[in-house]
Amino acid sequence: MKLLFYRYGSICEPDVIDGFQELGLTVQEITAEITNKSLTPQESIQIVSNSLLEQPVSFVFSINFFPFLSEVCHIFKLPYLCWTVDSPVMELFATSIAHSCNRIFVFDRAQYEEISPLNPGHVYHLPLAVNIKQKQGRIRSASSNMRRKFTSDVSFVGSLYTEKCPYDKLDNPPPSLLGYLNGLMEAQIRIYGAFIVEELLTDEIVQEFKAHLPGFYTYPFDSYLTDKKTAAQLYIGNKISAMERLRTMKLLSEHFSVDLYTASDTAVLPKVHNRGLAKTLEEMPVIFSNTKINLNMTSKSIRSGLPLRIFDILGCGGFVLTNFQPELPEIFTPGMELVYYENLDDLVYKTDYFLHHDKERQEIAENGFEAIQKYHTYPIRLEQMIRMAFEK
Repeated sequence: MKLLFYRYGSICEPDVIDGFQELGLTVQEITAEITNKSLTPQESIQIVSNSLLEQPVSFVFSINFFPFLSEVCHIFKLPYLCWTVDSPVMELFATSIAHSCNRIFVFDRAQYEEISPLNPGHVYHLPLAVNIKQKQGRIRSASSNMRRKFTSDVSFVGSLYTEKCPYDKLDNPPPSLLGYLNGLMEAQIRIYGAFIVEELLTDEIVQEFKAHLPGFYTYPFDSYLTDKKTAAQLYIGNKISAMERLRTMKLLSEHFSVDLYTASDTAVLPKVHNRGLAKTLEEMPVIFSNTKINLNMTSKSIRSGLPLRIFDILGCGGFVLTNFQPELPEIFTPGMELVYYENLDDLVYKTDYFLHHDKERQEIAENGFEAIQKYHTYPIRLEQMIRMAFEK
C-alpha cells in the first residue's frame, strides 16, 4: 500500500513516517510547505493534484486537518486520513470536514465529540504515540558530558505561552468585561479535568470581547466555527495556560531547583534556571531521561486528552508528574506508570515526595516505559488507524 504524506513541518512527522514504513507501507512525501510557508491553498492544490496524477496512491495523509487536501481527495475519490496532534485546530470546523472521503483522527476526546457530529462515522478518537527507537537510540549515544549537562531535579520543556498569547491584544476593555473574564479564568485555572470556559461565555460577553480585540480570528472560508468557540479555545484558553505555567514555575522554583527549556521570557521567574530551547531530536530525549521529575502542564485548549509531551517522556524512560486530564486513567494507570497532581499544593507535596523516594520514582518510570512499549508506539497506533479507516 502506498500513501501520499503532505508535510508542513510538525515535529512528529518523521516518527509517523517511520511508523508507516515499519508497517510495510510506501510513503511518498510532499514537503513544499516546509520550505515555503507562503504557499497558497491554490498552489498546494496544484502540487498535490499533479503528484496524484503522476503517482497514484491508496490514500492521502497529513498531521492535522487541511481543508484543501479534503477537497482534492473528494475530487479524486481518494480516502483522506489525518491525525490531530494540536488543539485547537480551527480548520476542523471547515465545511469540507463533511466530505465522505475524510477519515479524521482526533487525539482529544472533547475535540472528537465536538467534531464527530459534523461527519458521523468518519471521525475517530485516537490518542497520540511515541517513537521509542529514535529516542532510546539518542539516549544511548549521548556522551557522559551531555548527560551531566542535562541532569535536573525538576524540569519542564515547552513554552510558557506568554510570548504567543493573542488574548493580550485586548484593547481597553470595560471594567465589567475584564472583571468577568478574570473571574472566569481564575475559576478555570483551579479546575483540573473539566473545561468550563465555553459554557460560561454568554453571547453578549463574546461580542463585547470581540469588539475589544483587534483582528479577532475569523476563518476565511465557509465553516461551522462560532465566535464563542474561538474566544474560548483560541484566546481565553491560551491565556489561562500562560497564567498557569507562570504560577506553577514560580511556586516550584521557590522550593526546588527547576530547569526550564524554553524560548519564553523568564524575567519574572528569577529562581527558575532558563536553559534556552532544547533541540527536539538531539537534546530532549536526554533531558527526559536524566531528569528526576519531568513536569507536564497540559495546555487548557486540550480539554480531555494527553499531549505528546507525556508520551515522549515515558518513551525516554522518564518519570512524569502531570496535571490531571480526563483521559489519563483510560490510557495509563496513575500511581503505577505516572503520577498526577490535583492542585498546586499537591504538586509541591508530590515533587518533594518523589525527589526523596528514588526507588519508588524509578519503578514508576520503568512501568511507564513498559506500558508505552507495549501499547503506544507509532506502528501500534497507525495500525489501529488504518483498521478503523478501512474496516468498512
